[in-house]
Amino acid sequence: MYKIYPYLDKNPQIDETAYLADFSVITGDVTIGKESSIWFHTVIRGDVAPTIIGDRVNIQDQSLLHQSPNKPLIIEDDVTVGHQCTLHSAFVRKNALIGMGSIILDGAEIGEGAFIGAGSLVPPGKRIPPNSLAFGRPAKVVRELTEEDKQDMARIRREYVEKGQFYKSVQN
Repeated sequence: MYKIYPYLDKNPQIDETAYLADFSVITGDVTIGKESSIWFHTVIRGDVAPTIIGDRVNIQDQSLLHQSPNKPLIIEDDVTVGHQCTLHSAFVRKNALIGMGSIILDGAEIGEGAFIGAGSLVPPGKRIPPNSLAFGRPAKVVRELTEEDKQDMARIRREYVEKGQFYKSVQN
């Protein structure tokens, strides 16, 4: 079963349509939008600043979301966060995809529809432009996204909404 904890006077606000997988942990000042999914062994701690997760966002297995003082973590609608990612006080714009094992640090901004390649490190304050592929440690823009890239990202988002709603329907 998932765990939800208050922190001081803050309680997570989770839309009733969101799916929370077993062994996920959500604490404090966290908001999770409609049809979003938080997958197995993910930890979202809202005990320093707010974390705001939009609609139809998927935060995949073993990811960690946290903040620095007075620096919220904001994830807009329709974002995919791959397995084992760390997001810390960043701003992820709508339709972006964060590849598996990536780390996004304080003050970084991932542009609308951008794709961060697996295993990348986006350093503090770095801005990744919209509709671009960035990759590496530190992440650097390598090219603009193709229509095929954008279609694949949309497919992943759609499949995660469907999977989350399926698992929600069979969850005990």
